[in-house]
Amino acid sequence: MRLLPAYLWPRFLKRRLPTSLWGRSLLIIVLPVLVMQTAVTWIFFDAHWQTVTARLSEGLAGDIAWAVESYEDDPTRENLDRIAERAERSMSLSIALQEDRTLPTEQRRGAIGVVDRVLDRALAGRLDRPYWFDTTRYPAYVDIQVQEPQGVLRIIAPRERAVATQAHIFVLWLAVATILLMGVAILFIRNQVRAIERLADAAEAFGRGETVPRFKPHGAREVRAAATAFLAMRDRIQRHIDQRTALLASVSHDLRTPLTRLRLELALAPPFKRQAAMRGDLDEMEHMIDEYLDFARGEAGEPPAPVVIPDLLEAAAADARRVGAEVEVVAPAGLTTAVRPLAFKRALVNLTGNAAAHGDRVRLSARPLASGGLEILVEDDGPGIPEGLHEEAFRPFSRLDESRNQNRKGVGLGLAIARDVARGHGGEVTLGRSDLGGLKAIIRLPTPVSTAAPSSETAP
Repeated sequence: MRLLPAYLWPRFLKRRLPTSLWGRSLLIIVLPVLVMQTAVTWIFFDAHWQTVTARLSEGLAGDIAWAVESYEDDPTRENLDRIAERAERSMSLSIALQEDRTLPTEQRRGAIGVVDRVLDRALAGRLDRPYWFDTTRYPAYVDIQVQEPQGVLRIIAPRERAVATQAHIFVLWLAVATILLMGVAILFIRNQVRAIERLADAAEAFGRGETVPRFKPHGAREVRAAATAFLAMRDRIQRHIDQRTALLASVSHDLRTPLTRLRLELALAPPFKRQAAMRGDLDEMEHMIDEYLDFARGEAGEPPAPVVIPDLLEAAAADARRVGAEVEVVAPAGLTTAVRPLAFKRALVNLTGNAAAHGDRVRLSARPLASGGLEILVEDDGPGIPEGLHEEAFRPFSRLDESRNQNRKGVGLGLAIARDVARGHGGEVTLGRSDLGGLKAIIRLPTPVSTAAPSSETAP
């Protein structure tokens, strides 16, 4: 396997580290604890457990050497009985002579082998005769055999005489303490992260034009300060939106009065050459005022409510049919989602009216997305918009080129209002090329949808 260059390791590790605050905070707690536990366990086994085991093995090897040498001084049955009785009473060793036997040839060692190596080293330093031992056959004992001219001298010793058997207790307590400390740390981290998540949810809801009435700053001091600053910012933005809407409403009211007087005077005046042109100018001024108000109301507060999407599309199609366009509606029956009804209808009417103004055929379609959410398409067979000007088309008061400027009515706020409404619902509006040959406006919303029936309806 080829190793990465040294300069790529930071990028490699960064991509595999947790990206959430919860995951990174947990890593900050877990990683040092694991490193500490590994270091403490290593130090314990290397400096304490192995040292104690080596000393115990050396002591056991010394007792065995004493028994072997005492037997070799007087290799009689009576002397062996005395040695076995003393070893049993004073050293907890069981000694027996297996006459005319030889050492086993099979070597049985433990999985780790630390105890075997230590005991082997201790016996080799004390005995000058061939020996054999087994630390795995009996869980509580160690079987040691020494070759003698008369046979094999077998010594059974308690395991605690050769090994520090309580090491697992230390590791167990260390693991339990680590789990408890990590559990407490995780609870505290979760509480702090939850405060940040609630702040993020409140900011996201405000971006969609919703309010979280029960949101209150809580958590750490810094998080409370950020939440307090967010609430103050939200109030300032809301006041600005309300003032803008009120200002435009006042301007609209003030302008409608002289417009109404002019329209009345024009109706009562005798026919003259420029009368029709003046009526057109008044209609355009009134339509411009309506678009200004629609653009301002796009951010006004309106509670979400369940809306049947096919009905909403039919209402937008009815307006487009009045101007002579052929409109087709394709949507699953009963497709329902929660939106702000007036604002969303205004966005659909703007997109549909824009399509009807630039094409003869318009198609409105809606479908639920497999990943969740809703997609609505508004297509026409008009001249379309070049791909390089798609973002330019969403800019307020943008009229683009002459091919899309045949509809002289309006000030270029239709697409801007539609995108503003979609983003207020957490979604987006994008443009593309339609199968009909013209422009395709795509509305995608993340709101959950429900369908009463899977069939689709088509209306001419």
